[in-house]
Amino acid sequence: MSRAMIPVLLTVFLDLLGFGIVIPLLTFYAEQYHASAVQVTLLMASYSLAQFLFAPLWGALSDRVGRRPVLLVSVAASALFLAGFAAAGSLTMLFVFRTLHGACAANISTAQAAVADLTPPEKRAMGMGLIGAAFGVGFSLGPWIGGEMSTFGYAAPIWLAAGLSAFNFILALIFLPETRDMQVEGAVPHARRTMDPRRLLKVLTHPVVGLCVLLTFVTTIAFAMMESSFTLFAEHVRHLDAPTVGRYFGVAGLVMIFVQGGLIGRLVKRFGEAPLVPVGLALLTVGMALLAYAPPPWAMVSVFVLIAIGQGISTPSLQALISKGAGANEQGFVMGANQSMSAIARVIGPAMAGLAFSRMPAAPFLSAAAILAVGFVLSFAAVSRWRSGTRAGTPA
Repeated sequence: MSRAMIPVLLTVFLDLLGFGIVIPLLTFYAEQYHASAVQVTLLMASYSLAQFLFAPLWGALSDRVGRRPVLLVSVAASALFLAGFAAAGSLTMLFVFRTLHGACAANISTAQAAVADLTPPEKRAMGMGLIGAAFGVGFSLGPWIGGEMSTFGYAAPIWLAAGLSAFNFILALIFLPETRDMQVEGAVPHARRTMDPRRLLKVLTHPVVGLCVLLTFVTTIAFAMMESSFTLFAEHVRHLDAPTVGRYFGVAGLVMIFVQGGLIGRLVKRFGEAPLVPVGLALLTVGMALLAYAPPPWAMVSVFVLIAIGQGISTPSLQALISKGAGANEQGFVMGANQSMSAIARVIGPAMAGLAFSRMPAAPFLSAAAILAVGFVLSFAAVSRWRSGTRAGTPA
């Protein structure tokens, strides 16, 4: 691993640590301002929508002015907007600062571009895997820290997240290099998200991976429904507090790190990615259906672990199929469009979850299970088409 990659990974880790800290207490914090279930999940959706809109803009700007200035500006702005979120005095201001923070958090695309600068094609998977590891560790530790700190008030963890972003800015200012000027021989531009509906439609009709991209979209909606409504369910139905919710999310994150950091490699060697996709989706479907009926602590924790295993198996396997099924001359287009579809799903899922929860608290989980069941059936067609296309040599 290039030494220049270390500060990039550290930037991602601290970014995601700050993001994760807010997750378990966001519902409790918003409800202090009399937010309804729909407003709570829309607050989460606003973050993802801003990410979707700004990721291509940050990426394009980093191509012109460099990765370093874009990362520095976005990290510094994250600190300011998190502080604004912690000090907000109304629900309206929560939406304003949460949306602005989401726009800054779209800098993950610039961090990925920096890794792409530093890695040749044959080492690209390893480089992106390190980004994923930094993402996963930050996301796992964040909810646990945020939940425990909420005993000092729901704003306290958010102030900590703001402080971490400020610390991240200082470290990046000192250690982060300009990677665009350090591109290794053979490096290619990283996949760029797109907002063009025509390009999104084009990737869905891809002869090899179109159904895999559609499957990613469907399963991401389902997972986002659970993720955005679980705290509401835990508080109002199971009467759990923020520290307990943070521990649940932390356990799930640690399981996903274990699966994606070691177990998935062994499974792929033995079975290949294609058979693992329906297996992972089956585990996810069962887990979502059981979550509504699993009492805390041990039954609920067990179901959370089952969901984390299913997600940890299905997501990297599906992403590998999409990457392998796309031709060498269309990798950037296919992977960028796939990221865009996932980002849109993370907007749609929370919005659907809020409406469902307002009608019946268990509805988001049961709806997610139904969507995943459709995805499970679709996975067989997606895998079959992928196998036929790769055997026929469709990818260029």
